[in-house]
Amino acid sequence: MAGNSFGTLFRITTWGESHGPAIGVVVDGVPSRLPLSEADIQPFLDRRRPGQSRFTTQRQEPDQVRILSGVFQGLTTGTPIQLLIENQDQRSKDYGDLAERFRPGHADYTYWVKYGIRDHRGGGRASARETAARVAAGAVARLVLGTGIRIRGALVQLGPHRIDRSRWDWAEVDRNPLFCPDPGSVDLWCEFLDSIRKAGSSIGAVVELVADGVPAGLGEPVYGKLDSDLAAALMSINAVKGVEIGDGFAVAALSGEDNADEMRARPGGGVDFLSNHAGGILGGISSGQDIVARFAVKPTSSILTPRRTVDIHGLDTEIVTKGRHDPCVGIRAVPVGEAMMACVLADHLLRQRAAAPWTR
Repeated sequence: MAGNSFGTLFRITTWGESHGPAIGVVVDGVPSRLPLSEADIQPFLDRRRPGQSRFTTQRQEPDQVRILSGVFQGLTTGTPIQLLIENQDQRSKDYGDLAERFRPGHADYTYWVKYGIRDHRGGGRASARETAARVAAGAVARLVLGTGIRIRGALVQLGPHRIDRSRWDWAEVDRNPLFCPDPGSVDLWCEFLDSIRKAGSSIGAVVELVADGVPAGLGEPVYGKLDSDLAAALMSINAVKGVEIGDGFAVAALSGEDNADEMRARPGGGVDFLSNHAGGILGGISSGQDIVARFAVKPTSSILTPRRTVDIHGLDTEIVTKGRHDPCVGIRAVPVGEAMMACVLADHLLRQRAAAPWTR
């Protein structure tokens, strides 16, 4: 199976299945002599970890990370870093009825068609469980980026309910289980999601990511654009069906005058932008403004309502998906999106350094 690696100089390869003994990631391209320990990675995994509220799957995974290679005496060695996360709370029996039937909305059918075999236990390689490895890799990417670049994410829409942006408070994101930046929306969202959960159904969401402190000049023209790599990274996350940069699809309703991010000379040198419709990227290259991206996450396909499907013999049937599932997978996608943005920025930062003008 190809397609498990991402990045050019900062390159990650994830491995493992939802109900296998472990999942993990190999991170290559990390410069040497950077301080790194499990304690630097664990807080990010804890933000994504399942079972922390009634709004996420109740699968109890500690998601404790182990560094197997690439670190010596607390410093990176410049060789590949392998990170391991053991699976400890698999309940494969919950998926026994799925061995010969395809779940609508899942990758069951397409994996079967492509490979002629599939791991039906929790979705195998196609499970959102794989994203824990991405979050671990993203923690390493943040180390490469340094403290000057900050990446934050928030849930800005839950089903039909959007936040009031006038009440945006980054501190609120860590005070509620939904990563919601609007304190006025939290109670409504919780009540709404409780009704979805109790009905055995699911709902979609929109996640917004913001990176500040990104220097101007990251990204490459035409086919190495920063925004195209960022879009690819976010689209690779499970259940993501749409990505937009800056104002995204909303720019279609703007005039050229409204959309133009006008510039003024900054005293002492540099440029100040009067707006950021472009989301901090112009011509595929960072402008020095905040990089803003959003992605839409579809409703979790595992629901208790019977759905029509077919089986591996080509016969019509119905299916009910049992087990422990997120009523809104978009919630735990927030730290995953942050991690993928970190990986892209780390990759482009290293590429920019490698492309620095040569001098004798």
